[in-house]
Amino acid sequence: MSALRRFRALLALPFALVLAAASTPAIAADHNDPNAANSIFSDIPMSAADLYDMFGWPADDVSRGERVILALTFAPVPIAGTFDPDLLYRVRVFTAPRASAQVAEDGGLQGLLDYFKAVQDRYLHARPGEVRVVPAGEKKVAITFRGFPGGDLAQTIDMNTSLELKAPDGQVLQAYIGGRDDAFFNDLPGFFRSINYAPQFYHVPHNKPELRELPIPKTLIELEGNTLFNFDPANPRHGSGVKTDLPPGPYTWSGNRYLKDANGNFRFVYSGRDAQAGFNVNAIILELPLSYLTRSPTTDRIVNAWGESWVRKASGKVPAIADDRVLPGPVWERYPYQSAAVVLVAGLLLVVATRAPRRSLIPKLAHALGFVLVLTAVGFTVLVASGRGFAGSRSQTLGDEQLAGYKLVDTDGQAFADAALNERKDERQVGADNLFLGPSFIKRLAHLGWGFGPSIRALGLQSAFNDDNAPVSVHKVVDSPVEAFPRVKKMLFQKLNMPDNSWNKRNLPIPLRRTFEVFVPNVNSIDMDTNGTWPFGRRPEDQVATRFLALFLDMTAQVNGKPYDVELLNQPALWQGAAIEPKTPPNPAANDKPFLATFPYLAEPW
Repeated sequence: MSALRRFRALLALPFALVLAAASTPAIAADHNDPNAANSIFSDIPMSAADLYDMFGWPADDVSRGERVILALTFAPVPIAGTFDPDLLYRVRVFTAPRASAQVAEDGGLQGLLDYFKAVQDRYLHARPGEVRVVPAGEKKVAITFRGFPGGDLAQTIDMNTSLELKAPDGQVLQAYIGGRDDAFFNDLPGFFRSINYAPQFYHVPHNKPELRELPIPKTLIELEGNTLFNFDPANPRHGSGVKTDLPPGPYTWSGNRYLKDANGNFRFVYSGRDAQAGFNVNAIILELPLSYLTRSPTTDRIVNAWGESWVRKASGKVPAIADDRVLPGPVWERYPYQSAAVVLVAGLLLVVATRAPRRSLIPKLAHALGFVLVLTAVGFTVLVASGRGFAGSRSQTLGDEQLAGYKLVDTDGQAFADAALNERKDERQVGADNLFLGPSFIKRLAHLGWGFGPSIRALGLQSAFNDDNAPVSVHKVVDSPVEAFPRVKKMLFQKLNMPDNSWNKRNLPIPLRRTFEVFVPNVNSIDMDTNGTWPFGRRPEDQVATRFLALFLDMTAQVNGKPYDVELLNQPALWQGAAIEPKTPPNPAANDKPFLATFPYLAEPW
């Protein structure tokens, strides 16, 4: 290991300790967030800063060598095919070897420490490359590739056209910037019904956070007496394009069982319909050679990517986010130079105060500590100034003149990290820098588990969440990760079974991913030795919303002699035999328009 990597590994220790103390990490399609740009609220307009999805998978056609496809989609403002002139978008990419840590099945602190050690370069990686896109006049954008081994490239290109660009090293890059059909096929009203999210059904302003997720249990099946969110035959479009005024409270639930019809069937909160059918998005779609992204394509088999939206400060748009806000995280990331200065001064004071020629052991140790602090401060400052700081985000924007005129609004990496686990909070839009969110993720998973777990068992399935066999979903706010961890431990450490071996296209000994590996950092982690289906990337045809629900299943259980897998809840036969209406998977099985077999892959806009 080089001296630089050893020094960065030493500086990584606080991150590992923070997450280890919480005993784990996180979990993210990203429609309608963050809250500051969330048009689901009655007083927030649709914003071009609202990122939707981050797709990424290895190209199936390898005739031109190994290539990776990246597609970032976002709100079509002002219209699909035209960009808001006050927006700047970034697709950020770094490559790494596949992590080789073997974490024990029962998990625990030591398992997590082993994992952090094995993948520390995913958190403390060299400066990531980026593709930056800025509107440049009528139907044109300025696209910049920077920080990649294949060389930097800047060019103004036409929108809504598939183009080939030549990198300085001669490799061909493909780009499409413009409008496409929304590739996210999902029953969003069903998801919001499952978490009793009032703004989807009622006129709720942004400044009423207490009226967002109402204190009613999360659930996959309707609760008897939950009139605020149960399907209303008299108003069948409620929550699906129709909103009403929120009736007077109380906004709680006092029942004790699930709703059943006259035939004894439960009612699904999901309809299985595609709420995004007929809608367009704007998109940045890229197909890049792996050898352009890394100098070591034979060993760097993981391509990590995430997207960011930045709004011009002078525009006054997204006013709920302050122009001068400091991104959240550890103090040394939020104020790197100030932190280095404090450590430097402390070190110098120790050196000066203990410089007497005759010293006892304690002053000698303090003198040595002073020198260590000085060297640490200097080394940390060099790392930050060179853009090789932590997680590749904050330190690399400090000296960026263009970004100085913008503010970060939204990030998108792993499907459902933001929409389900981050609760769309503005301060949690940090992309790969989400290590400090470990404690909140554990608590959020437990909160969801108390609702989803009992409803999964009510349907005759087994849940990985420990809810003490609660007979009905429970609304429980878990205040401590220490309290939450025993409940979610199995969920976090269990292997996520795949339905068959088609994902492992080369039949290599690639370990199945586990929940704690999927969501920290918040990036789309694409394994180039697989076909890129979730959680080994994200292909457009993946039904990630239903696969996310599968995280709450017990992957050691069996149905029809076969272990549960991430596709189990997508199987129509499962629901045909269940005592539930409607007898359909939670979300649609396919997009409203077929995806294309060739670049740019996402379907043409309506």
